[in-house]
Order: sequence, then structure tokens, then C-alpha cells
Amino acid sequence: MHILLLSTKELRTDDTNGNKLDKAMILGNSLIMLATITDSLQQLATEPLVIGIVLGLIPAAFAWKNGIVLRLQAKKLRQQHEKELSELRQHLHTQLTIHASGQDAMVKEMESLRAQNETLRINLAAAQQKPGRAELRQLQILESALRTMREQAPGFAPIWEKVLRDAEEQAHLQNQGLLSVMRKIIPGIATTKPKADSE
Repeated sequence: MHILLLSTKELRTDDTNGNKLDKAMILGNSLIMLATITDSLQQLATEPLVIGIVLGLIPAAFAWKNGIVLRLQAKKLRQQHEKELSELRQHLHTQLTIHASGQDAMVKEMESLRAQNETLRINLAAAQQKPGRAELRQLQILESALRTMREQAPGFAPIWEKVLRDAEEQAHLQNQGLLSVMRKIIPGIATTKPKADSE
């Protein structure tokens, strides 16, 4: 420190250039302050209180660093969990939407099937009420009655067979179209019988 003071005194005596002198003074003052600070730090480093504070601050610094690291890891983990939670919510929302749309489609299909079932039931009831159904039922009753008459009335069978053959011929002619044309021209022709056939 004494050496630095002497060099600054020598620089003051050399007053040939004022600018050079100012720069040297600033440099000298800076070096003096630096030397003073280092001397003070050396004295403080030997104090037991300072040694205790430094030794206490070292673990505190490690703990603070570990706290920051743990806080950053916890933040990262929380962000990861929030991301997973949002993905799970999105997946659940998608599944519920799919399930709801499937349920809606099933309900619509069931309503459609109920409507078709009701339509078929109405059509079946209407088909059973058609005139052809009643005639078929009447025909079955007549056929059953004819069987019974054949069995119980001895002279009924030959007459019945002749009448049946005449009816078959008439149906055959009607299918060919000749009798139907004649029926259109003369409406009573189908019901009249020739006298030769009746004898």
C-alpha cells in the first residue's frame, strides 16, 4: 500500500501533461481502494463470526438451489399431469359423444322398427279383412260340407261330379278369354246353360 502511495506522489510531481496526471490519479485511487478492500476481506476471513456465516450460507445455498430444482421439477410434473388430465377429459368427451350418438341412432332405429311393426300389423289386419280372404274361408267351409255330403248322400256324388266338370270347362274357357269376351258383350251368357246339358 505504501508503494502505491509513493507512485502516485511521483506522478503528481510530473505535471507536464495535466491529462496524463488525472488518468494516473484515477488509476492510483482505484488501486488503493482495491488494496483496501482486499485487506478488509482478509481481516474478515479470519473472524470466527464471518467463518460461521459463510459455513452456514453454503448449505443454505445448496438447499435453496435444491428447492429451486424441486420447484421446477414439480412445476414440470404438474404441467405433465394437467396435459394428461386434459387428454383424458378430451378422450372421455369423445367417448361420451360417440356413445350418445350411438344411443341416438339406436333409439331412432327402434322408433323406425316400431313404426314398421305397426304398419305391418295394420296391413295384416287389412289383408285379413279383404274380400278374397272371406271367400277363401267360405270355400273351405263349402269344401268341408261337400265332403260330408258325399259320404252321407249316396246319389249326390255323380251329380256333383257332372256339375264340377261343367264348372271346370267354364273356368277353362274363361281363362282362354273367349267366355270373358262373350260375357262382356252379353252379360247373362255365363249363367245360362244349354238345354242339352241340363237334360
